[in-house]
Amino acid sequence: MQQNVRTLGSRTGGGSPRRHAVVIGGGLAGLLAAYVLAEHADRVTIVERDRFPEEPVSRPGVPQDRQVHVMLESGQNALEGLLPGINAELRELGVPRLGMPDDIVQWQAGRWYRRTAATVHILTGSRPLTDWAVRRRVLAGPRIEVVEGAEVTGLAGDARRVRGVRLRDRGAAAAGQEPRVLEADLVVDASGRSSRAPEWLTALGAEPPHEELLDSGLAYASAVYRASRNGDSPFGGVYVVANATQPLGAVLLPMEDDRWFVTLSGMRGSEPPTDEAGFLEFASRLPHPVLYEWLLKAEPVSPVHGFRKTANLRRRYDRPGRRPAGFLATGEALCAFNPVYGQGMSVAALSAVALREALSDPRRVPTTHRVQRALFAAARPAWDISAGADKNVPGATGNAVAPRLVDRPVDWYLHRVEQRATGNPAVGAAFRRVLSLNAPATSLFAPSVARAVLFGPTPWTPPEPPLTPEADATAR
Repeated sequence: MQQNVRTLGSRTGGGSPRRHAVVIGGGLAGLLAAYVLAEHADRVTIVERDRFPEEPVSRPGVPQDRQVHVMLESGQNALEGLLPGINAELRELGVPRLGMPDDIVQWQAGRWYRRTAATVHILTGSRPLTDWAVRRRVLAGPRIEVVEGAEVTGLAGDARRVRGVRLRDRGAAAAGQEPRVLEADLVVDASGRSSRAPEWLTALGAEPPHEELLDSGLAYASAVYRASRNGDSPFGGVYVVANATQPLGAVLLPMEDDRWFVTLSGMRGSEPPTDEAGFLEFASRLPHPVLYEWLLKAEPVSPVHGFRKTANLRRRYDRPGRRPAGFLATGEALCAFNPVYGQGMSVAALSAVALREALSDPRRVPTTHRVQRALFAAARPAWDISAGADKNVPGATGNAVAPRLVDRPVDWYLHRVEQRATGNPAVGAAFRRVLSLNAPATSLFAPSVARAVLFGPTPWTPPEPPLTPEADATAR
């Protein structure tokens, strides 16, 4: 019942053409999956509901692209491994690169971070620009084609094997157009958190995946500003991390074209408004006025855009079940995170690397189930961070909220990590490596870190927002 996915890369006798793969969705996850699949198939077709813009502008198919985005260091490394030179290209397009913690004024666990030497870096370009740069590279490949303005209405095949997708022109249902079949040997769902694949599988007589849901109730709103009246900012960004006792959060980060993204967030009952006056008033209620005062001097250059779909959602395609060969899920169609943690783009790149490794591994036959488990494993660290933090938010809902016996001591330890990361550079470096998906969470229990967390004193931290980096990271 399990298809050998590597057959996409084999030729039968007589040199007959290789097989065809279809990717549903042309966002970052879909583009990178298609790029990898093109190494194993003569033809890869991306089916996209939108029509791709020629310029790096927002589009309806990426509902979060008016919100702040970051590419974590792990995502940068993965992206560079897939598309060599892409990070330099993004920098040439004006994407800022910030070091943490020295470039950021950050408040977390009731304390300000010391701005010591950077141990990780993030890219903070807009999502439209990142997508556009990656799309330009990916679609230049001769084996990749796009069907734009089309929507997938179901899967073709049966409960044993998917053999393609059913699609029609977007909006054609009203005109009575019947779906047509686009045959394929492998279908990859990269259609995002609103994926309809579970019901499509049910229609084939297959078993849909179990879904894990954890919704903290967080909502956020973003606007773009120009700092023309601020002069040179004494920092590269501001980050206020909400917690159970302080439900308001904020992010200020630079983007291309000398503009700045400002995102305000609030837990259920404390949602940020989407009008300019309300946006400013909300910012004035943050733990410190450093961001509010910056906003008062800045020039708004966009409306305020709100976003509410922030639940963590994971579909367990990795578990055994009566599901067909020839179907995979990746990106947010597999695992969607609370966007406040900034993991989505990086996980899309890490998942594409996992797909490449699973298809090319000479030691194992890449069955559909085995490849799907590799994709699940690529997303798991980010899920553990986002869902692990959100389950402690008062009022969190969903079937993944229920605590486990191990959670209480782990949560106690991680709270001490958060407190010490603000002022202890070694603990902070370990914490950032985990949050950047550069190291597993188990690294926080390494002896050198554990000693500082369990037995070390609570370190000194600045009493006010540090507006300049520390000249000497070892000064205190």
